[in-house]
Parts: sequence; C-alpha cells; structure tokens
Amino acid sequence: MKRAAGVAILVISLAGLAYAGTGPVLAHSMSVLQAAVLGVVEGLTEYLPVSSTGHLIITQYLLGLNSVSKEAADAYAICIQAGAIVAVLFLYFGRIRQMLASVVKPDPINHRLLLGIIVAFIPAAVLGVALKSHIIDKYLFGYWPVIAAWLVGGVVMLLIARQRRDIPPDAGKPLESLTVRGALFIGLLQCLSLWPGVSRSLTTIVAGAMLGLSIPAAVEFSFLLGLVTLGAATLYEGLKDGPLMIATYGWVTPLIGLAVACVAAVISVKWMVGYLNRHGIALFGYYRIALAIIAGALILSGILR
Repeated sequence: MKRAAGVAILVISLAGLAYAGTGPVLAHSMSVLQAAVLGVVEGLTEYLPVSSTGHLIITQYLLGLNSVSKEAADAYAICIQAGAIVAVLFLYFGRIRQMLASVVKPDPINHRLLLGIIVAFIPAAVLGVALKSHIIDKYLFGYWPVIAAWLVGGVVMLLIARQRRDIPPDAGKPLESLTVRGALFIGLLQCLSLWPGVSRSLTTIVAGAMLGLSIPAAVEFSFLLGLVTLGAATLYEGLKDGPLMIATYGWVTPLIGLAVACVAAVISVKWMVGYLNRHGIALFGYYRIALAIIAGALILSGILR
C-alpha cells in the first residue's frame, strides 16, 4: 500500500507543480512540464489495474487543460498511449516475434495465441465504436462514474485476492494453455473497461484468473491484448480528433508526452510483473478503494469541480 500511495503522491505533486508553475493554460499551448506530467501518469497507470483514464481525467482538471478544449485534451490523453504501446513492444518483442512468425512457420501454440488475441480484441472494438460517442463520451466521462468504477473494481480485486490467498501468484495454467474460447471470454470481459475507471488491465487479468491462468500468465496476455486494443483506440482517436489536438497543442508536446509515457510504462510494467510474481493483486484493490474515497471527498468538498 505504501508503494501505491507513493505513486499517487508523486502524480498529484507533479500535477500541482505543473499547475502552479505555468498558470492558466492558454489556447494553442501546453507547457513541456504539463506534457511530461500527463506522460508520467499515462505510462505509470496504463498497464496497472487502476485505470489510466480515471487518473488522466483528474490530472487534466488539475492542469486546467479542460478549460481550453475537452475534446483536444481527451484526444491527447489517448494518443500518448502510443508510448505505452512502444514500451510493451520493446519488453515483449520475443513473444510478439514468435506469434507473427507463426503465420508463415508452423507453430501451433503461438499461432493459437495470436488468433486468441485477435478474437479477444473484436468484442470491445465493435462495442466501443457503437457506444463511444453517444453513451461513453456523453455519460461516463465524469468524476462520479469513474469513482464508482474505481470502488467496484477495487472490491472485485480484493475478492479475487481473498479466493487466491492460499495460492502462490505463479500457480495456475501457463499462457500457452489458453484456448481461443478462453480468449473470447477475456475479450468479452474487456468490454467492461469501456466504462472509464474500470481499467482494461483489471478486466483482462481478472478474466484470465477466472479461467485458471496463473497471475503472471494473465498479466502477459493482458499486455499483449493491450497492444491491439490500445493501438486501435489510438489510431481511431488520432484520425478523429488528431487535427484538433495538433491545432490546440502543436506537435512538440504530444511527442514529449508520448516519449515520457514510453519510459514510465517500461518502469511500471517491469515493476508490476515482478511484484505480482511475489505478492498477487490485493495491493491494487486497496489502492483503487482508497483513490475512490479520496476523489469523492475532494468533489464533495468542492476542490474538484
């Protein structure tokens, strides 16, 4: 819990420093420090089961970015996900190369894994396109929906951790045992993460654990599936609102955010894998619940509006 609290304090402190040091954000501008703060938040939280979207929504408010253009700020937050994608490409290059090679070279295990990732991606892709503009963006991108998702997700993680309290984190089936049907189940649960605050990592890791995968195996599949899911979301948002983002912030700050997000994601992923191999997922459940309580208190006190 101390490490999670430390991350939260670091993020909030950086956001406050950026806000105090730059003053109100003017149209067509974003400071280098603000870009770096968003990159740190995105990179540290993208693959942790704590919801990067929820963290970015609050950080954007603290930085005053929504006062310029909420659409541009949301597009920025999604487009710098490319940095987190590059981080996983780097860290899991060997596995990715094996899966791609299985298309032309007989390798049943990696070919099934590649097919599983494609199948798992489809439900969220279809539902996301169908619901994004008139339901997700309109009703769910707000403080209280995110807080509710943090709270419920935290409780679910603690329940899963309790069920597995006598089971070593690395106990369970290896990733190679995952069937295409099992991958589809993970993909269906990933649809829940279309609700900001739920966390794509949370749903996919929990789904993998429900299928009997070891926590490290569930985490690895979550990362690999994230390459496709995040890549598609980044491309979609870039084509839709990319011009508005560039017109508002220019080219330099998005590139800074992307680069910082990549470095932060490498650190976050390496720490998360090592931690989960030893301790399990309970820490993240406590973190989500604490964050929901703190954010709710800030809103009720009028600090967050």
